[in-house]
Amino acid sequence: MKNKINYADFYERVGRKNGWNFSSMNVVSEKVGWNFYEEVVRHTRSSDLLLDIGTGGGEAILSIAKEALLLVGIDLSQGMIETAQHNLQAAGPHPNVRFVHMDAEKLAFPQNFFNVVSSRHAGFSASEVFRVLAEGGIFLTQQVSEHDKSNIAEAFGRGQSLGIRSGTLMERYKHELQKAGFHDIQAREYNVVEHYATPEDLMFLLTHAPIIPDFGEIEADFERFQQFVKEHHDEKGIRTNSARFMITARK
Repeated sequence: MKNKINYADFYERVGRKNGWNFSSMNVVSEKVGWNFYEEVVRHTRSSDLLLDIGTGGGEAILSIAKEALLLVGIDLSQGMIETAQHNLQAAGPHPNVRFVHMDAEKLAFPQNFFNVVSSRHAGFSASEVFRVLAEGGIFLTQQVSEHDKSNIAEAFGRGQSLGIRSGTLMERYKHELQKAGFHDIQAREYNVVEHYATPEDLMFLLTHAPIIPDFGEIEADFERFQQFVKEHHDEKGIRTNSARFMITARK
């Protein structure tokens, strides 16, 4: 059974404190299959309108702002949007970028408005994405696979996807996209070794991402953490895995 996490509360707290920015971590993933926002750019023309669902602190779409005519980032967390607005101001003039507090289940945009919709590690409504995409538009999503950080979940005896068959979420999303009317639905996956340079880097991840429910609130967590670091440390750092899948679909 999936561990229950109060995602809304978790993301609100993380959003106000950190946005969704993990750039301070020293972590190396070996031979990842793709860079998600490079894939988004590959499918985006300079005349396109782009919607980014679950934009977090907005770092990703700010980094590709010159690639589209208009980029709109939305997030369910008000704290995330406040962080994104701050990052927008700090980045200097980007008149083609907007950040809006919005529920992905109820997109407040006209039909056929966007040419590209992206969603990285965020939930989405297939029917709503289909509605706001223009004919011929493309949807790209990257999500965390169930077996991501599997050795961490096993060490703590709990995890956001512990006990769920690998591929469950990917198959569900493919079915939902097909039902919504999408075609040319393509999926790919990778599962690679990942090393965190120091215990502090791994600790930052676990306190800023919902990998282990209520991490740090259970008395034995720190002891388990120390034991995990000891057992999974090698010359490259602390070893775990990064597992992702990506789906693209055309309207």
